Amino acid sequence: MLLELPHSAHCLVCGPQNPHGLHLSLFVNPTTGIVSTTFTPTKDHIGFENILHGGILMTLADEAMAWSAIWASKRLCLAAELTTRFLSPARPGSPLTITATITSKRPRLLTSHCTLHNAANQLISESTGKFIPLPESQTPTLLNSLLPHPNTAQAVSLLQS
Repeated sequence: MLLELPHSAHCLVCGPQNPHGLHLSLFVNPTTGIVSTTFTPTKDHIGFENILHGGILMTLADEAMAWSAIWASKRLCLAAELTTRFLSPARPGSPLTITATITSKRPRLLTSHCTLHNAANQLISESTGKFIPLPESQTPTLLNSLLPHPNTAQAVSLLQS
């Protein structure tokens, strides 16, 4: 069973109140901690004609990896370093599957790995991210700033435990 992760109002990736955002919902497998989502890019996301901008791909990976770190640490985390290898061009109109998982966890640094595949299951990019958990004292305030929604209530409850 996948749980929908909470949203921040104006987040570029998940924020429902961001008029320029991607408006994605991300999901976590509570047992494995794997975070996933799908995204169908449009021509508004290209760099060159018919090729997605690399920054969009990195943004998708960053969001999924950040949530994998947040889920694993039960603390809000910030990216310290992101590395992405672009393997194939992504095209507008072709759905992408984004999957992130934790590869190492230490008290002050978590490392996550993310893959983006197209509809034909071709690997588009893979990323590694290093994430720093914020102090435990900041997590409740930040979690309370996330938008309440019935679809995300169970994930928020587990993050707060």
